Amino acid sequence: MLTWIMWPLETPAPPAPPVVPTIERPGEPVQPLPHTTPDNPRKVALGRRLFNEPRLSGDDTLSCASCHDLKGGGADPRPQSAGFGGKAVPLNAPTVFNSRFNHRQYWDARAGNLAGQTISTVMNPEVMGASWPAVIGKLEDDAGYRREFAALYPGEGIDATTVADAIAAYEDTLTTPDSPFDRWLRGETGALTEEARRGYRRFKELGCIACHQGVNLGGNMMAGLGVMGDFFADRGRTPAEADLGRFNVTKRAEDRHLFKVPGLRNVARTAPYFHDGSVATLEDAVDLMARYQLGATLAPGDRKSIVAFLKSLDGSLPE
Repeated sequence: MLTWIMWPLETPAPPAPPVVPTIERPGEPVQPLPHTTPDNPRKVALGRRLFNEPRLSGDDTLSCASCHDLKGGGADPRPQSAGFGGKAVPLNAPTVFNSRFNHRQYWDARAGNLAGQTISTVMNPEVMGASWPAVIGKLEDDAGYRREFAALYPGEGIDATTVADAIAAYEDTLTTPDSPFDRWLRGETGALTEEARRGYRRFKELGCIACHQGVNLGGNMMAGLGVMGDFFADRGRTPAEADLGRFNVTKRAEDRHLFKVPGLRNVARTAPYFHDGSVATLEDAVDLMARYQLGATLAPGDRKSIVAFLKSLDGSLPE
């Protein structure tokens, strides 16, 4: 029922207060994705242009967008991304969507933030194959870039730090709120199907939630791949250096096969799965995670329900 409130003609009606959804499930180990508003839209626009800028690569053919499909899941649909010179890199590029909520960046967590990831990616000979002096020279030849950097970074201009900062500002906006699961967390009971609700219950009961929790359902801790079995021996592929995970950064034996737990937001859109892109379907990924991380064999009904829950994590893609 609509209720009309009449205001005196000489007094304008006050603006409507913002609608803040009430979270009716505060005890859940997962929080809904927040709605974010950029602090500096002009910087975001610059970062968006740089995200799609092939001059950041050594041969002017690759940009950040080359391996992060923003029309899909923000990841690379190829098992292994194509890097500098068309050569396949040893890892599947994870999604850039909601990456602002990760505690660190890269599968091996070697970058502490999004800006640091950009700085190292540009210099990586396998990925962008560029040097920062060369990249800066190319950007400084562009009057539009000179103007924008002078306005947004007075006294600094174009350098690795400011380029990375602008790209990170844009990536901060690449969030996907309002998934059916988010709406359910905020109290919209009908947002989830009964199958998806059952899948979420089994997800928690089986122990998946131990690693996939928080606002991004992951991305906030490291975990070993193959806790309850030898994933790499069973995979049927010769182990590669990239399979060592965090060990490649720290050289500590306990970090062998340790990887950043991926966030599960939009996971139905980000096939293939795992750091090596070796798993083609979400159903297979769920089975393998149950086997190698939990020591469990899923009943077909459980797998179906968990997949239904995971599909409910698809949010609204940014424009």
